[in-house]
Amino acid sequence: MILSLILQLLTLWPACRGDLTLTAPPASSPPPRLGAHPAAVVTPGVNVTLRCRAPQPAWRFALFRTGVVTPLRFRDVATELAEFFLEEVTLAQGGSYYCRYRRTDWELGVWSQSSNVLELLVTVQLPRPSLVALPGPVVAPGANVSLRCAGRMPGMSFALYRVGVATPLQYIDSLQAWADFPLVGASAPGTYSCYYHTPSAPYVLSQRSQPLVISSEGSGSSDYTQANLIRLGLAGLVLLCMGTLVTVDRRSRSSALGGLPPQKNRV
Repeated sequence: MILSLILQLLTLWPACRGDLTLTAPPASSPPPRLGAHPAAVVTPGVNVTLRCRAPQPAWRFALFRTGVVTPLRFRDVATELAEFFLEEVTLAQGGSYYCRYRRTDWELGVWSQSSNVLELLVTVQLPRPSLVALPGPVVAPGANVSLRCAGRMPGMSFALYRVGVATPLQYIDSLQAWADFPLVGASAPGTYSCYYHTPSAPYVLSQRSQPLVISSEGSGSSDYTQANLIRLGLAGLVLLCMGTLVTVDRRSRSSALGGLPPQKNRV
C-alpha cells in the first residue's frame, strides 16, 4: 500500500514541479504591475492588500518575496487582477515582493516576466531625514538657496520648519525620495529642520531632521566687529565710572580736612 502511494506521488511530481517552473514566457506577454493598498508604508496591525494586475486576463497569479524561490501564495482568477490579503501585518512581513501570472493557453510551467519590485515597509516611525543646503549654508548677497530634505522612501510628503515659527514654511509632495525647498537669499538666514510622512492614511511619520543653520555671507565678521565694539564701550563706561568715583572721593576728603579748626601747640 505504501509502495503504491509512493509510486503515485512520483508520477504526479513532474507535473506539479513543472507548473512552478519559471521558463521563458511568450514575447507578447508584458509583465504585471504590483501595488499595495492602502499604502506600501504602514504601521503594524494594518490590513494590506497586494494587487497584481496583468495586462491581459489570466487564470493563475503567484506572489513572490525576494530571496524566496517558491511562491508565497497562488490566486486562481479569470481576470486581469489578483489580490493577496495580508491581515494585521507584522514587522517581519515587511520586505520586497513581486508577482507573476500565467494563461491557460501557455505551456505547462510557463510564467510571465516578474512585475516591479514592491517594497513593503512595516514600521512605527520612518527613518530620520537629512537636511542640506544647495549650494551651501552660507548665502551670498542677492543669491538664493535651496534646502533638500532627503528621506529613504519615494512618494512621500515633506514639510520644512523654521525655528521660532510654529507652522511649516512649505509642504511638498514628491515622487522622489527627497524634496527641494527654495528660499529667497535675503530672508534665508535662520535655523531649519524638516520631516516627511506617508501622503495618505494610515499616516506614518518620521523624526525631525538635525537642525541646519543658514547664514548670510559676511555676517560672521560683522557680528564679531559689533561684539568687539560693545566690549570696548562697556570697558570705557567702567573706566569712566571708576574715574568719577575717585574724583568724588578726593573732593570729599579735601572738604573734610579744610573744615577742621587749627590745633594749638602744647608747651
